[in-house]
Amino acid sequence: MSLNKKSVDDINAKGKRILVRCDFNVPLKNGEITDETRIVAALPTIQKLLNDGGKVILCSHLGKVKNGPNEGESLAPVAKRLSEKLGREVVFVADYNVTGADATAAVEAMKEGDVVLLQNTRFRGEEETKPNKAGEKFAEELAALADDYVCDAFGSAHRAHASVAVVTKYIKAKGGNNAVGYLMQKEINFLGNAVENPVRPFVAILGGAKVADKLNVINNLLEKCDTLIIGGGMAFTFLKAKGYEIGNSLVDDEKLDYCKEMMAKAESLGKQLLLPIDTGVAYAFPNPIDGPVDVTYVDADQIPADKEGLDIGPKTRELFANAAKAAKTVVWNGPMGVFEFKNYETGTIAIAKAVSEALAVSIIGGGDSCAAVERSGFADRVTHISTGGGASLEFLEGKTLPGIACLENR
Repeated sequence: MSLNKKSVDDINAKGKRILVRCDFNVPLKNGEITDETRIVAALPTIQKLLNDGGKVILCSHLGKVKNGPNEGESLAPVAKRLSEKLGREVVFVADYNVTGADATAAVEAMKEGDVVLLQNTRFRGEEETKPNKAGEKFAEELAALADDYVCDAFGSAHRAHASVAVVTKYIKAKGGNNAVGYLMQKEINFLGNAVENPVRPFVAILGGAKVADKLNVINNLLEKCDTLIIGGGMAFTFLKAKGYEIGNSLVDDEKLDYCKEMMAKAESLGKQLLLPIDTGVAYAFPNPIDGPVDVTYVDADQIPADKEGLDIGPKTRELFANAAKAAKTVVWNGPMGVFEFKNYETGTIAIAKAVSEALAVSIIGGGDSCAAVERSGFADRVTHISTGGGASLEFLEGKTLPGIACLENR
């Protein structure tokens, strides 16, 4: 998958209708946006196209839309906030069909510098299907509204959805451009270069609950990085694979052989694979969950049979932090413990601090680790925080992302 994609800087938007796939999947509470980060992140691309005299047509999904189209998952609040941010009216097409007569009329009425926002793309059931007649029809209807297409939704780039990937076929057929926006370009530059052309030493840090979620990531990163750090719940399967007693800690017994293979692979490649050397243990989660709990620290090979590991211990925090601080490139995905609860956030915050202090290109690879960095107050001290959870993981796995592969190379 080539990462040298045509960008918004390579197209002439003046007088043209530009369909921009954004990621406006923002959290809502009682119809109000509670976090506008994704809207703000989309503004540079939108503003560039408007400044160049483009007619900008925005589309996005919001939520999972499990029970059909509904006002609770409408993009109407996004249109309102965008109007405020851009200082101009954003015409919202409320039609649940997304590409119906109302959308066509709104686009036909556009002048240079106008903005139209279409309704939630997932209100059309065809959006999420694999390319078939239904998905193709929706994609073709989207393309009919525009001359060129820009994808700025990295968080959806791992999905071969109608508005993400299939639409590009119809734009290309009519002689239009398929390009990346600034946000997408930034993700490609940081994540792509980190994995394919890192400044060394390259340290990758993986956490989270399950080994199964990151099988391919572990395998791919072992070939790319110099040091791989594994923490979080997934570390206990590795520790058990080493023959350690892990008590009642989270474990995936079906992946024990895989963990042994990965440890052997690291050794054969001359890579350093770091696992916890001590852990915070408790008998169980507190009740209530934010109540006090007796957390004690033991060596990783001395976990009592009636306790479970819930966070990395102080010796591990120091070990992992020293490795991160010695890096020139750091990629981190996944917490070191059950960081959602204050009793078990210490290890994750320690890693966030270490990554922020590293004299390195530091990349936070989406999901819970982003929340951890934000909450710990170190977000402004890392190089890049990815906007894509699943997309970031698949990028780190070395997978081809449909929403990137379909765009034109320079």
